[in-house]
Amino acid sequence: MRIRIVGAGPAGLLFALLARRRRPRWRIAVHEQNPAGATFGFGVVFSQGALAFLERDAPDLHAALAARMESWPMQRIVHRDEAIDIDGNGFSAIARLQLIQFLQELCRAAGVKMQFGHRLESLPAADLVVGADGLNSVVRGTPGFEPQVEWLTNRFVWYGTRQRFDCLTLTFRESADGAFVAHHYRYSADMSTFIVECDVATWQRAGLERMSDAESRAYCERVFAADLGGQPLVSNNSTWRQFPLLANRIWSAGNRVLVGDALRSMHFSIGSGTRLAFEDAIALDRALAEAGEDVPGALAAFERERRPVVEKLFTAASASSYWYEDFPARMRRLGALGLAYDYMMRSGRMTTARLQALSPRFMARVDAAGLSA
Repeated sequence: MRIRIVGAGPAGLLFALLARRRRPRWRIAVHEQNPAGATFGFGVVFSQGALAFLERDAPDLHAALAARMESWPMQRIVHRDEAIDIDGNGFSAIARLQLIQFLQELCRAAGVKMQFGHRLESLPAADLVVGADGLNSVVRGTPGFEPQVEWLTNRFVWYGTRQRFDCLTLTFRESADGAFVAHHYRYSADMSTFIVECDVATWQRAGLERMSDAESRAYCERVFAADLGGQPLVSNNSTWRQFPLLANRIWSAGNRVLVGDALRSMHFSIGSGTRLAFEDAIALDRALAEAGEDVPGALAAFERERRPVVEKLFTAASASSYWYEDFPARMRRLGALGLAYDYMMRSGRMTTARLQALSPRFMARVDAAGLSA
């Protein structure tokens, strides 16, 4: 059986590795338009327990990956110079490039063929073509899929910095032009991700749409000077963008199937993009293990297992993204503790009882302030 995977991101590489391990005689190849050492962005983050599925399905990968990650047992919200720690809300992070290189090494050792630096003009001949090529998917652009995209209005830009942070932190700041929020966390011993977000009115008043990269970084460094500790922001294809909420009504067409961000995009505030990419890869490999070379049967089984989970998380991620669309008004209305509590309840998945069990110290403060009533 010939399997061709378009895209060498987390979903494509993990699926290639698992499928090759399970079926060594299958001919599996990965096609990637970027060079092997190229990646955009800085770190990727996983919520506490998000890698439990990997520990269950690929314990050796989980152990090797966990040893490479930065981890912390809490999250922090900073507003009006007050820091609120949310216990029990832990995360782990790793450099995206380190994660990709780790998976590439495992794929090479397993005998997966990988081609880099070549953009496909047409899909390769194969028994199964897996579209793991992200938001700008070539596979999704072929006939049969029905993508739907909603563009959020906020603008965001993805930077890095050498400032180390204790944990995943949301820092809310105001400038003369309006409200900003930074999503930041360390992903290695000496680097952190630093995403800056603002509403469109602030973005326009600040003139960020007209600024060069250097001017934009300098502006953001001024807004978050108290948090960066004198460290500069670092660019890597860092441009101001709007986030697309992408979904597909049709997951597979003929012998083609979508996984990861090619299938759907989850807002970065929910921290589930790479996790879902991994889960897609595991589920598709498991479906093929059960169906063998019955590709239509395998793709139907993959969708039956994954669609309910994905749609539930997509709904939560969308609710989280809408919370950010309104964050300037929330900043004006709420103090630090109230904003932190409002943030924790934003997706609709969290209940007060669940949050009390998860974060007892945080909720003791919330209850004492009468915010949960």
